[in-house]
Amino acid sequence: MTTFTKTINVPDYPPREKHPTIFNTFDSLKSGEIMQIINDHDPKPLYYQFMMERTDQFTWEYLEEGPEKWKVAIAKK
Repeated sequence: MTTFTKTINVPDYPPREKHPTIFNTFDSLKSGEIMQIINDHDPKPLYYQFMMERTDQFTWEYLEEGPEKWKVAIAKK
C-alpha cells in the first residue's frame, strides 16, 4: 500500500488557492515522496501545468477516475 506524505482534498480550497496549494505542497516533498490529490473532476489541466512548470520532476498516476471522484498520486522524482 502506498503511503502519501500529504493528501489534498482540492474542493476544500477556494478556486484561487487550489493550484498554488498543490504546487507548494509538491515543492515541499523530498525526492521519492508522494502526495495525493482528491478532486471532483478530472484534474487533466493540472497535469498539463505540471508538465510545463515541473518538467521531469514528477510522476502522475490516476488511482480513481470518476465519475464523482478522481484521485491522483503525484510523486517527486
